[in-house]
Amino acid sequence: MTLLLWLHIGFAVFTLGPVTAATMSTPRFIRARNVDVLRYLHRTTRVYAVATVGVFLFGVLYGLDYLGRPYLTVSMTLFIVAAVLLAFVERDQRAALRALTSEDPQDDAKVQTGRIAMLSGLITLIWMVVLVLMVWGNP
Repeated sequence: MTLLLWLHIGFAVFTLGPVTAATMSTPRFIRARNVDVLRYLHRTTRVYAVATVGVFLFGVLYGLDYLGRPYLTVSMTLFIVAAVLLAFVERDQRAALRALTSEDPQDDAKVQTGRIAMLSGLITLIWMVVLVLMVWGNP
């Protein structure tokens, strides 16, 4: 059981941190029209968003005996919501890259900038709530 806890915490630290940093800094580089950095952030978001499945998987395996407890049910639900929102952020990053590399100088990806900023902030807030639930709700 201790190994599962270490894997769960390790995946949380080494995946949620980088994906949060990548999504939170994306709007700044869209506004700066820095396509190279934006491509890097998009790739980082994709890779680490997929890796966050490990956080969920090892968390479920570690908490199998507690799956009926409300704190765990709420945490898992919020985590899934955050993962879905991450998919929307990745989609908007792709759209921003298309807009900034298009021939149309009018398209400055302002819609994507605002939406990515809002969603990445919401995702971060969700992960903080999950953290609080894990610390206070864990037996």
